[in-house]
Amino acid sequence: MTFLFKRWPAAVALAVIAAALFCARFSGTAVAQSAAAANQLTDAEKKAGWKLLFDGKSFDGWHNFREQSVRPGWQVKDGALVCADPKTARDIVTKDKYDWFDLSIEYNITKAGNSGIMFHISDEGRGAMWQTGPEIQLQDNVDGHDPQRSGWLYQLYKPENDAKTGKPVDATKPVGEWNHLRVVLAAPPAKSEVVMNGVKYYDFVWKSEDFKDRVGKSKFKSNAGFAKYDTGFIGLQGDHGSVSFRNIKIRPHTTTSASSQ
Repeated sequence: MTFLFKRWPAAVALAVIAAALFCARFSGTAVAQSAAAANQLTDAEKKAGWKLLFDGKSFDGWHNFREQSVRPGWQVKDGALVCADPKTARDIVTKDKYDWFDLSIEYNITKAGNSGIMFHISDEGRGAMWQTGPEIQLQDNVDGHDPQRSGWLYQLYKPENDAKTGKPVDATKPVGEWNHLRVVLAAPPAKSEVVMNGVKYYDFVWKSEDFKDRVGKSKFKSNAGFAKYDTGFIGLQGDHGSVSFRNIKIRPHTTTSASSQ
C-alpha cells in the first residue's frame, strides 16, 4: 500500500500530461478543420440558394467603389478579406447589384476599429457610398469612439435597451474574436432584420413611413439619393479602421442581379 501511495502522484501527473497532449492535438485539429471549412458552402446551403461573395483566396467579385480593381490597402490573409491599411484601402463593393436577400457575414474588428456594411449603393452621380447606401455600423464597442454602436443601422435603428444595463443590447464579442452578422433585406411590406451573433437587434420595413421619418431626422436627410434605390451594390467600408471579413454569403430572394459592368 505504501508503494502504491508513493507512486500515485507520479501516475496522476503522467495522466494529466497525456490528457493535455491529447487536448492540444485535438484543439489543433479542430482549428485546422475550422479554417479549412471557412468560405465554403454546405450542401444544404447550396440547395437553399446561398452563394459565396468571397472565396477566401482572391478579390474575385470585388472592386473599389467607382474603380475597376482593389487598392493595396485591402489584402487577402489566412482566408480573410482584410482592410489592413485604411489610409490606402477605401471602400469596396460587390461586382453585382442585389435587391432583396439574406446576407451572412463574419467580421473581426481591431482595437478601437470602425467599419461598416452598406447595401443598395448606387454609383449614379458623384457621391460616396454612404450618400446612397444605408450602413450597418461595425466597430469595437469598448474602445470605439462613434456613439453609433456595432450592428446599428446608422442613425436609423438600434436594439432595445437591456433591462439589466439600461443600455441598448450589445451581443458583440471582444476585439480579436469573430462576430457573425445576419442581414435580411426583404421587399416591403415584409420586415427586414439585423441579427448579431444570434441575437435579433431590430427589424424595419424598407421605405415605410417609419423608415422615412427616421431618415428625415438623421444626417442623411439632405442626401437626395439616400435609401432611394431598391437595388444596388453591397459595400464594405475601408477608410476608418482595420477589420477582417470571412464567410461572406448571400441568398438572393429574387433572380434579379445586375452586373456593375
